[in-house]
Formats: sequence, C-alpha cells, structure tokens
Amino acid sequence: MKKSRYSDAQILNILKQAESGIPVAQLCREHGMSSATFYKWRSKYGGMDASLIARMKELEKENQLLKRMYAEEKMKAEVVAEALAKTGKAISSSRDDQESRATHRPEHPTGMRGIQ
Repeated sequence: MKKSRYSDAQILNILKQAESGIPVAQLCREHGMSSATFYKWRSKYGGMDASLIARMKELEKENQLLKRMYAEEKMKAEVVAEALAKTGKAISSSRDDQESRATHRPEHPTGMRGIQ
C-alpha cells in the first residue's frame, strides 16, 4: 500500500482551509496535489477530527490483516478438501472392488460357498 506524502494533521489542515473559503485550486497549487486528491480526502475525511482519522486507519489495518488471515485459512481448507477428495476416491474405489469380490465368490465344489 502506498504511503501518503501528507500526514493526518496536514490533510485536516488543508480541509479546514477549504472550509474557511480558500479556493480548492489555490490549495492544490500551494500543496502540490491534484484536485482529485482533495475531493477524495474530503469525501473520506470530511467532518472528522484527528482522533477519528487515527481510529479509522487503525481499523483499516486490522481489517486488512483479518482479510489476509481469512484468505490463508480458506486456501488451507481448499487444499485439505482437495486432498480428502482424492483419497476419498481411492478409498471408495477399493471398497467397490472389495464389495464386488464379496458378491461374486466362487462356489465351493461341494455346492457351498467358502467361508471368509
């Protein structure tokens, strides 16, 4: 994830300057940023104070970590399911072979089936 050139305090300061009446174009020129960046910040951070921004960033990091953990666990579960599916086929085919042998036992010469 790309690190911002601007700190949370700087972003809040720029947004407060815009609220006080300084034109957006002038702010963008002064701070060397695009107007798209300003409007993105305004939609994301508008009406927040520094503590709320810090808390939001903390929650975003935690969410990122949880998503990564979920993806790893899901991959592990898929590998296990795939392995079980492969071994399950081998087990079921060997059971089918055993069942077919059990139902097709040769007759004993005396007419009685062999005891197993």
